[in-house]
Amino acid sequence: MRPEWRDGSSTREVVAGFIKPNDRLTSFARLEIYNRQYWFRLIECFYEDYPGLRTVLGDHQFHNLAIAYLANFPSSSFTLRNLGRQLVSFITAEPRWTAPQQEAALAMAHLEWAHIEAFDNEAKTPVTVDQLRGRNPADIHLHLQPHITLLRSNWPMDDFLISLRRETGLRGEASNAVDQPVEHRHGHRRRLPKRRSILLAVHRYRNVVYYKRLQRSQFNLLTSLNDGASLERALQSVTAPKAAASVHKWFANWAALGWFWIGR
Repeated sequence: MRPEWRDGSSTREVVAGFIKPNDRLTSFARLEIYNRQYWFRLIECFYEDYPGLRTVLGDHQFHNLAIAYLANFPSSSFTLRNLGRQLVSFITAEPRWTAPQQEAALAMAHLEWAHIEAFDNEAKTPVTVDQLRGRNPADIHLHLQPHITLLRSNWPMDDFLISLRRETGLRGEASNAVDQPVEHRHGHRRRLPKRRSILLAVHRYRNVVYYKRLQRSQFNLLTSLNDGASLERALQSVTAPKAAASVHKWFANWAALGWFWIGR
């Protein structure tokens, strides 16, 4: 509880103007109870949203990170789902809170924020393959759904997080490789996946979040579309002959998942 109100006057005096004391607590003390409960609620939400990051860092380091982050970026939205919006930037700018696992922590923070976006971000009316037939590719501008995030990562954290969510009963997805040990929150040892570059699309389908691995040609094509390129120009990024032969199948699959929409 800050000693000064927004206008510089005493917080205790301002609070006394709209909160009554009782026989045990002053006006300020009554407000402070709410203040502390709200703070604990923010920390609780942070723990709920980042189980993978908490596993990578361990309980103690994750708790210190949460306190430092929330002190710098308190909630400023009507919904607590936005609580971690600045976390990737914070970890990048303040590596001391995640050292020596900064790279792995950053990869996990990227993935878990993408998971949050996929879980409840907006879905536009999807376009179908039939709606595109007969149209000039140079005039078609497809947009990825707002809930889709394309990730390029040096850590295959998707399988790691899938495994963790399955074991802990959280909503999520599948499992795989191991290498470097980290502390699990229940005192067990858990291993980070071996470093390996992956390309990933994090998306929602029928109210379930999925992590879909992508080939390089697929990732480049989707990235071009997401950056505003026309379909004709985006297709130019597909240069491998085998990949070019598969483009129709890719689009049929992506359209079936409802990945694209066309702006009006």
